[in-house]
Amino acid sequence: MSYFEAIEVSKKYANHLALDKVSITVPKQSIYGLLGPNGAGKTSLIRIINQITAPDEGQLLLNGHPLKPSDTAIIGYLPEERGLYKKMKVGEQAMYLAQLKGISASVAKKRLVYWFEKFDIMNWWNRKVEELSKGMQQKIQFIVTIIHEPELLIFDEPFSGFDPINVNLLKEEILHLQSKGATIIFSTHNMSSVEELCDRIALINASKKVLEGQVAEIRKQHRTHAYDVKISHPHTSIRQLLPEQFTVLNEISLPENQLQLTIRTSGSSRSNDLINALVHHCEIISYNEILPTMNEIFIEQVKATKPNGHE
Repeated sequence: MSYFEAIEVSKKYANHLALDKVSITVPKQSIYGLLGPNGAGKTSLIRIINQITAPDEGQLLLNGHPLKPSDTAIIGYLPEERGLYKKMKVGEQAMYLAQLKGISASVAKKRLVYWFEKFDIMNWWNRKVEELSKGMQQKIQFIVTIIHEPELLIFDEPFSGFDPINVNLLKEEILHLQSKGATIIFSTHNMSSVEELCDRIALINASKKVLEGQVAEIRKQHRTHAYDVKISHPHTSIRQLLPEQFTVLNEISLPENQLQLTIRTSGSSRSNDLINALVHHCEIISYNEILPTMNEIFIEQVKATKPNGHE
């Protein structure tokens, strides 16, 4: 079931076409990755969803209905740029921003104390924002983004400024928010996070959507028919034993008379064909298909869709 849809959305600024008939479908309670190089159009789409700007063409649907101004009440947006008042005290500012989202002072205080304690930043409540590190400021912004418990959360580079420990903390919270019913769109350049968190992704490049789908399916669609195989050492060279439709890309001798191989099959050969070719000559200890990472797919697709056909 789709929760949010953008249908053939276009946006132009002066002589720059930011979005060219971009359509995406975000399922309910999913984590949806919005990917693309700098200047691809991701931020333009995010700003349109948040109704900061309006599309020149196209339609936006939330829960099957056209997006309307009042829908901002059920959206939480964490921008990449810091947006805190540096001279204000942290707690005072968090209270102010929470109440702007329609939460009463008593409820805001209760929720903020919970999150400040959870993120171990309660001792910063009465300090000024300008005294906080980049990562600490991002924690505050994350909290005020989710404080009104929005149905749709939009995170733009949410891990920017965080060390690995706090990145993991934030990932856990994002997954927890999803489990409680939130639908999440996030834009990132961190491809490992995409593989860990996202159910679906869209890749935008040069104002156009060039790829959309489930992460696991996209990786399978871009498979290279390569396999990581560990075997007992055969008596004859493995390259001589294998039929010509199999190419040994890499071969490493291991202790205990074992070989670690990377083997590519021809497009017409199946995984079982390789197993059958090996099993008569050696013991197969482990066998795994090597699927391309999202980072490899990202680079490949961006290169293939450069404007004006330039490679």
